[in-house]
Amino acid sequence: MKAITNHTSPELKTQNHLGPRLDWGLRWYLYVAPMIIVIVGVFGYPLVSVIRYSFYAGNMNRLIYVGLANYKAIFQDPVFWISIRNNVFLLISVPIMIVIAMLLAILLYEAVKGWKFYRSVVFLPYIVSATVIGITFSYLYQFNGVLNTSLRAIGLDAIALDWLGNSHLVVPSVMSVILYQQIGFGVVLFFAQMINLPSEVFEAAELDGVNWWQKQWLVTIPQLKGVIEFFAITEAINMLSWVFNYVYVLTAGGPGNSSSVLEIYIWRNAFFFRSYGSASAVATILLIITVVLIFVYFRIRSGNMEQRGES
Repeated sequence: MKAITNHTSPELKTQNHLGPRLDWGLRWYLYVAPMIIVIVGVFGYPLVSVIRYSFYAGNMNRLIYVGLANYKAIFQDPVFWISIRNNVFLLISVPIMIVIAMLLAILLYEAVKGWKFYRSVVFLPYIVSATVIGITFSYLYQFNGVLNTSLRAIGLDAIALDWLGNSHLVVPSVMSVILYQQIGFGVVLFFAQMINLPSEVFEAAELDGVNWWQKQWLVTIPQLKGVIEFFAITEAINMLSWVFNYVYVLTAGGPGNSSSVLEIYIWRNAFFFRSYGSASAVATILLIITVVLIFVYFRIRSGNMEQRGES
């Protein structure tokens, strides 16, 4: 009997020390409580403050409650709608990104000679700072920059356009820079998923006589569905709330306000016009849109898991 008592497990000893009324479920909450407090302090408090400031006007020393006046004002501001339009236009880059990234991943998966080198080349822009990428392309896209100089040198003056100074070309030019940097992320995601797919599925499809396109359309893409959904939602959120660096470095929202996006609109109101209430109202709208996209992603993910019979 004495021997049994001496070999009591450390977990049981700890449980007895904390008392029988403290069950394991509550104990786990106590373990993570410090991290939850830090997260609430670092992320939760600023979010609540931004939402609160959206109902006030004035400076931080003298806030005046104005209700929904900030929201009414920004909805009547044409620059706000230009910013919304540009963010929505940038969403077009998401399906383009998916198609190009998937094609590149498939080519790498098909063991193209030197695929390890090409994989590094494709992924390299993604790990470079967006600011560095933006500055590089600003030299490339200037009216007398590298691109137009090269076009003129080979006699293509007609397409040597003002890529960043023309209000009709500036947003597509910004989009091309975003595509250049973000595609590498998609390639790595798709390629990592493909190398984990069972080779028997591809071999069975080839035995059934499918051609290369049918194999990709009927076998590869359906098995990448989960990764495609994750990449699409992540990039959609990026196009709405993570393009400030590109736009600020390339155009700062110009010419005029033709390339303004919601982040630039928030920045101008907060730090240029000192209109903290308007900036907070737009930030709150952007937060709501982002939360809705995250909710959509988890709903899609949950539905797919139920179809696969996962818990």
